[in-house]
Amino acid sequence: MAMMLFCLPSALCAAFGQTGASDDPLVMGQFRWTLGKPVFEPQVGAVDHSFSVKDPTVARHEGKWHVFYTVRRAVRTHSIEYVSFTDWPDMASAERHVLQCREGYFCAPQVFYFRPHEKWYLVYQIVEQDRKPGLQPAFSTSENIADPNSWTPGQLFFPEQPEGASKWIDFWVICDDDRAHLFFTSMDGRLWRSSTALSDFPRSFGPCEVVLRDGDESWRLFEAAHIYRLQGASKYLAVIEAIRKVAPSGRRFHVAYTAERLEGEWTRLAASVEQPFASFENVEQPEEYWTDYISHGELIRAGYDETLTVDPSNLQFLFQGVAAKDAAGKKYGEIPWRLGLLRALEPH
Repeated sequence: MAMMLFCLPSALCAAFGQTGASDDPLVMGQFRWTLGKPVFEPQVGAVDHSFSVKDPTVARHEGKWHVFYTVRRAVRTHSIEYVSFTDWPDMASAERHVLQCREGYFCAPQVFYFRPHEKWYLVYQIVEQDRKPGLQPAFSTSENIADPNSWTPGQLFFPEQPEGASKWIDFWVICDDDRAHLFFTSMDGRLWRSSTALSDFPRSFGPCEVVLRDGDESWRLFEAAHIYRLQGASKYLAVIEAIRKVAPSGRRFHVAYTAERLEGEWTRLAASVEQPFASFENVEQPEEYWTDYISHGELIRAGYDETLTVDPSNLQFLFQGVAAKDAAGKKYGEIPWRLGLLRALEPH
């Protein structure tokens, strides 16, 4: 298990250009956020009722935001929708498009532009009944992110089940100069990785290996492992959804780790119930309090390519949330998740 770290080494402080900056959250791991009203909500329809919108992924391209997300419905339980808009207040009224690249179950998307192929990639999970496990990582490609009908039919990353993991969920790709890395969790406190040469992507991924185990009697790593390169530093930031095991048990929140390499060791930055990356306890909510869960979110990136670079001086986090009272007594698929946007507050 990685050790708790309250102040990163001076070399890392210098890498962030923060010599002696003891109040910097990326040094101390002490994050605070502000939250407005939900930016996006389920669309109630007479034909197939929409319970929730969740699992967002976002890219800024040619003056617009492009957001893909899972929609949970009564009949078709899992599908991916797409919206585009100029500014966040416009998201709620943006036209919604169901992607046609997969029939049946597909969800939990990730979008990025892969420069070597000059194509957009959409990574997601599907169900293949003849596979064990049935849940499988898949992808589609497009030359135009703004055209929801342009995505190719889904293809599997692995022609055969790879060695290693026997269960997995929420797949995420990030690339360095030489390799493409596929990360995922197994909902039991473990983070996994499989890799391939950049020139072979999206094929030839190798065995799956555990790269992080974490949690204690109060929480554990759970889902939605999202990894980013930090702009201006040769460092990576992992933001992972965790679940509480102590009261209020079952609450979703996020923890964070850093590493010098994508194939390196992950070190705790903000990874506990008491010191989270993003939780109901370190988020300032509007007067109309609307969420107790900070679940399955993505940082807003500084670019849109396969390096998944974020600006550490301007952290924003698009996530799914719900109030505990609104989730109480409901099946998971019927919980009314909405999307919200967290903005990091300056340390004080």
